[in-house]
Amino acid sequence: MAPRLLLSPGHAPAQRITDGAELPQALQSFGLQPGDLALPSPVNAHDHGYGIRTLDFGVVDDALEVWIPGLRLRPRTDPYLEALVAFGRLAGTGVGATMHCHNSLNVDRLVDEAHAVMRAALDIGIRLALSCPLLDHDAWAYDGGPQRLRPFLSQDDWQALAGTIPSYAPIHTQLAAVEAVAAANTSPLIDVQYGPIGPQWCSNALLEAIAEASALHDRRIHMHLLESPRQRIWLDRRFPEGVVTYLDKIGFLSPRLAIAHGVQLSPDECELLAERGVQLVSNPSANLRLRSGIAPIVSTIKPGRPAFAIGLDGTGLDDDQDLWREMRLLYLLQGGRSLTRRLTAQNVFDAAIRVGGQVINANEAEDFTIIDYRALIAEALFDDVDEAEVLLTRMSARHATGLVVAGREVMRQGELTGVDFDAALSELLAQARADLPRLEKQRPLVKALSEATRTYYAGWPGIA
Repeated sequence: MAPRLLLSPGHAPAQRITDGAELPQALQSFGLQPGDLALPSPVNAHDHGYGIRTLDFGVVDDALEVWIPGLRLRPRTDPYLEALVAFGRLAGTGVGATMHCHNSLNVDRLVDEAHAVMRAALDIGIRLALSCPLLDHDAWAYDGGPQRLRPFLSQDDWQALAGTIPSYAPIHTQLAAVEAVAAANTSPLIDVQYGPIGPQWCSNALLEAIAEASALHDRRIHMHLLESPRQRIWLDRRFPEGVVTYLDKIGFLSPRLAIAHGVQLSPDECELLAERGVQLVSNPSANLRLRSGIAPIVSTIKPGRPAFAIGLDGTGLDDDQDLWREMRLLYLLQGGRSLTRRLTAQNVFDAAIRVGGQVINANEAEDFTIIDYRALIAEALFDDVDEAEVLLTRMSARHATGLVVAGREVMRQGELTGVDFDAALSELLAQARADLPRLEKQRPLVKALSEATRTYYAGWPGIA
């Protein structure tokens, strides 16, 4: 079976390769084998770099706001090692690029932690967009912050938690830290972006400053937007004209912006975002697991406009960072019920490759994933089925056997070439387990905070 090159999944069938000279330069030294299929690598366009996954430190899925306090139980580990394992998992599935939304809330540590994350990406060999966190508003609870939860906590629990209420650096200090991270970056494989966590956690002054800085420095912005029903309710109260209209008014909406989730977007808001060239990153598994709903993806598809990308958000369907399954889930969820499919294979692969490249600011990337296509069609009676449809029906991470990023061989025969992944994971787990005494003391407080959060939002009008 001749190897195949699928340069435009969903647009045209694969080319059967009979001479290595027909391959792109980046693949000529790799040596495709009979039964292989090479295609442009998909981009994980929204993630958080969880080396230790949330379930492993005891956090089960829940409604988003109730789930967030559980992140306090993340073990204290080396940020380089945490990122190395997270990026290694992705590369091992054939994903050559990722958007990493960094989780640190301490601006004084941001430059050092960002350097560690960037070093990890380069050691693995993947492309990286690094979204630097920015926030200064309403920690813990919308519409008032931590004090809103105090009535639902015991006096002892409140006293224990009060010392952890965050204080935020001035806006100019936060923005300067992002520029310092960018100035320290010398790799063409890495793009540094502004990362406002979400409008519910940002003051108007911070949002306006980010919009101005983005235009001034031509730097991209990556932000969560309208993920949960509670966010929809609160942002409608805070911005009577609509949060998307407000963002447009301050110059925040542009082709430099990508928004993650967007589950609660209205049709009019989707239309405005599309008009401004904003990319929406869909995270179907995360939105299902955290009970936020299903994003209105189909309404974002407009001829000639950026549409949507796809991200794992650290919470894939099987908790295994398999972007291929995520693509399948989105394909099925958004297919509709009519005789003609609403979302096509072309739409999904354009999202994962072309629009994902926009989100990480790597439009000209020539990265390739090699797949054991023979295994996918081992029992097929016909060999003329559209390869894109085969991939969306059967492809999973285990079928990815090779990865080439910017001409570098990152994975071959299912093994990473630049790092010892098993050793890195073993060391990361050892560091995490060493932090268990602290985590065991914190668990009751985290549970109390989660339940206080649940009680607080249960009292909101319109919350079921």
